Amino acid sequence: MAGYRRQLYRDDAVVLRAQKLGESDRIITLLTRRHGRLRAVARGVRRTTSKFGARLEPFGHIDLQLAGDPKGNQGSSLHTISQVEGIDLYGKRFLGDYPRYTAASAIAETAERLTPVEREPSLRLFQLTLGAVKSLARGEHATTLVLDAYLLRAMSFAGWAPALTACAVCGEPGSHRAFSVPAGGAVCPDCRPPGAAHPAPATVALMSALTTGDWGYADATETGVRRECSGLVAAHLQWHLERALRSLPLVDRGAPAAGTVPPPASGRGPVSANREKTE
Repeated sequence: MAGYRRQLYRDDAVVLRAQKLGESDRIITLLTRRHGRLRAVARGVRRTTSKFGARLEPFGHIDLQLAGDPKGNQGSSLHTISQVEGIDLYGKRFLGDYPRYTAASAIAETAERLTPVEREPSLRLFQLTLGAVKSLARGEHATTLVLDAYLLRAMSFAGWAPALTACAVCGEPGSHRAFSVPAGGAVCPDCRPPGAAHPAPATVALMSALTTGDWGYADATETGVRRECSGLVAAHLQWHLERALRSLPLVDRGAPAAGTVPPPASGRGPVSANREKTE
């Protein structure tokens, strides 16, 4: 549009991903507080003279000024970053910690998948994502527990929460032993489909604790229970996403305990182990 000048606006955001663009630029994927997920170009941030390149690394919480239409009605869908201030650059704390780095990568990928429409506000998901990254950085709880709590609560926001206290098919209340991902969670004996899993009662209890924030119970669980919980959570999420998360197979969940049943497959085909294109 002739004579159109891109407006400036501010927001704070969590950096989800960074991709190379040309010789010296990057495209930064952001989950913002007020404007949802958006992509923005950071000019010259790969040069050694860049003033704010380090502030745009994944997992950081930043305050930034953007040039572009916040509603996406005019101009390019790619905004331009003109100013950046670091609020807390959590990514620096993950560089030497593989379990936390891969868990943060899975959180960022999930946040991006659950916001398919750019510039659609998603305040609750922003707060949840920021809280999960902050918890990983502080080491408040086991890495896998933080990740699974995030995935369960994010699915709840999306309307995909697994049924845990009643049958997913008929609604019969109770703690049912069978769990079916296609059916939507725990199922009673009358509704149990072929191939349903039979997790330990402690596994379903852990899923409930992570959903409600009962960290006292969650922190006291054993490794085998946590691994089985992780398998069910990952399978449930990827079933509803209809594709695998690339970062989940890379998450370090510790050595399996003797006699532990392997996590169930998602039923959506093989999972690719490709890393996100970050620099």
